[in-house]
Amino acid sequence: MNYLDLTLVEIHEALVAKKVTPLELTTEAINRLKANKDNALEADMFSSALEEAAKLLEPEVDNPFWGVPILVKDNFSTKGVETTGSSNILKGYVPVYDASVIRKLKDAKAIIIGKTTLDELAMGGNGTKGHLGVTYNPWDPSHQRIIGGSSCGSATVVADAIVPFALGSDTGDSVRKPASYGGLVGFKPTWSRISRYGLFSFSPSLDHVGYFTRSVEDAAVSLKLLAGYDTYDMSSSTKPVENYLENLHKGVKGVRIAVISNLLALADPVLINLIEENLAKLAKAGAIINRVNIDEKILKAILPTYYLLSCAEATSSNAALDGLKFGYQPDGKTYEEIMIKARSTGLGYQVKQRFMIGAFVLARENHEAYYEQAQKARRVIVNAYNEVFKDNDIIYLPGAPSVAPYITDLDKAQSEEEIIIDNHLGIGNLGGYPSLSLPIGFIDEMPLGINLMSKHFDEMTIFQVGNEIEKLTGLKNLSAKRGAK
Repeated sequence: MNYLDLTLVEIHEALVAKKVTPLELTTEAINRLKANKDNALEADMFSSALEEAAKLLEPEVDNPFWGVPILVKDNFSTKGVETTGSSNILKGYVPVYDASVIRKLKDAKAIIIGKTTLDELAMGGNGTKGHLGVTYNPWDPSHQRIIGGSSCGSATVVADAIVPFALGSDTGDSVRKPASYGGLVGFKPTWSRISRYGLFSFSPSLDHVGYFTRSVEDAAVSLKLLAGYDTYDMSSSTKPVENYLENLHKGVKGVRIAVISNLLALADPVLINLIEENLAKLAKAGAIINRVNIDEKILKAILPTYYLLSCAEATSSNAALDGLKFGYQPDGKTYEEIMIKARSTGLGYQVKQRFMIGAFVLARENHEAYYEQAQKARRVIVNAYNEVFKDNDIIYLPGAPSVAPYITDLDKAQSEEEIIIDNHLGIGNLGGYPSLSLPIGFIDEMPLGINLMSKHFDEMTIFQVGNEIEKLTGLKNLSAKRGAK
């Protein structure tokens, strides 16, 4: 049996039963990663991974990450390992500390085999803007489709069954949309639930630590490990960590699920039909389905509000990337000359564009007209969704407009409706809500996904409903390696 084809929980059971060893799993994961042609690897940690795996001899029964090979997005600080954020400006940067989530994973004796690609500095939604080029969707061996971004590499390695878990970050939909395109479970919790210490800062008020798995149960298990207050991150929540598996098999009787009708209508007709079939089954299982509408002006405002705020925060967060403090250090006679050369040649076009927009928005003469107005718009948008949550436990959404698009289609102009349905998951970041994507079906053997969102710190209900949907669809533990069911 190929144990890497199993879920995280199933792999743990095999390790406890001593059917396989951490070293065997790690060796196989490294071999699979070496054979992968989707451009998902940013930096390998093969030697240290094999060394650590060889030390693990006696399984820890209550530790599901013990001996399990994993990968992490390359915008998390890893002590002694080059961490570039897929940007040339950070080439050669080797952190002297581990991010808090990396430390937790290491303490749990997970085996980190490498760092994954991303859109440069996590700024992008297609997985095409990292300094190593395009990261491809493993469901399309012809390399014509994206996996999505910015957490493209982490999505690819889980979708191709190289590892059962990969760490990502989500600032607009950077975990949840790639999960939809890759047939995965992609999850980000409430803002502050997982420490962001050691995560390269893109937009602090929007950034979430997230991750990919191939089952809802694995997502719940992972949050149990990663959640919690961190003295290194004063924005992290002191709220006690719950047992997220407690209600996993409780079913959906009495759970109130809202469907935003005017948003759903913009999705692919095949996806709409699959969603309606799924909602009918949820209703039969006892869920209460409520149809609501969100003002179209609110839906149209999500992307520009996100964009203005994220660019403004990104400009400030990345001011230290000046060619002097760390990373790429070009020659120059003055500070100004070095900084101009570093930023001109070390940053890609998309990042430069966002920094320019951010600088414009934050300029004294523009601050009130743009930045402050965007903050006010954010409050109006979040209030609209909070109104929905007053009478509902879950908001049920499309995880993406359709299947993963072709790379050649990325530059095509979009209609207002296409922009809305392509970017609506940004509300999860504007509002800091917990949010989970999972597979719902296929078009021509390419996966389609849905998204569930709940009130702050109500991750247990998301897992409860997600697990029921997973049972109803039978789409658990998918991978491109095994193909569509």
